[in-house]
Amino acid sequence: MLIAVPDVLNPAQLAECRRLVESADWIDGRATAGHQGARVKDNQQLPVDSPAARQAGAIIVQALSANALFLSAALPLHILPPMFNRYAGGQTFGTHVDGSIRQMPGSGQRLRTDVSCTLFLAGPDEYDGGELVIEDTYGPKSVKLPAGHMILYPSTSLHRVTPVTRGARLASFFWLQSLVRDDARRALLFDLDVAIQRLGAEQAGHPSVVQLTGVYHNLLRQWAEM
Repeated sequence: MLIAVPDVLNPAQLAECRRLVESADWIDGRATAGHQGARVKDNQQLPVDSPAARQAGAIIVQALSANALFLSAALPLHILPPMFNRYAGGQTFGTHVDGSIRQMPGSGQRLRTDVSCTLFLAGPDEYDGGELVIEDTYGPKSVKLPAGHMILYPSTSLHRVTPVTRGARLASFFWLQSLVRDDARRALLFDLDVAIQRLGAEQAGHPSVVQLTGVYHNLLRQWAEM
């Protein structure tokens, strides 16, 4: 399930995140890549312990905690602290799949990566290339969203970033462990939630809203992992 989440950051939050990360010291992105990723990865990243990354990441996590679409689509249990990358001068990231298990920085807690997230911090007019291409069931999907918008996709997906031939592509990326491990089940719950909200808005007080809400929570009760 690929879900675009618009306006995760408002203009003030976006400006502050950009101010923080653009003035920070970048390192070779291969420093944090696994064996497979290091062979096809060519970009810059902020170190995970960078104060700028931590501050900008906190802004993003706070914004996500109030975003109903994100919460409905992702059903987050644990979110890894957001990281930040930059592509320029032909840099690219070849086809790869994200690692299945990651460790929370500064702790021994391990997290299963169910959902991958890319939050665009630079607008599409600021750079050429840099599309996130995700291999979907029905073929590759090319994603290049406005600044402040985010794409969610299954961490099991093969994906790549095309070369940036003009300007710089600036983004935040991170992973989360969902309450519901299976992507197909998350998709069913998301569709059901959207339908319940639409029915409630069009026919407030309709008894089917309560009945369908009960179905939603009973399915979540069966499928959720805590």
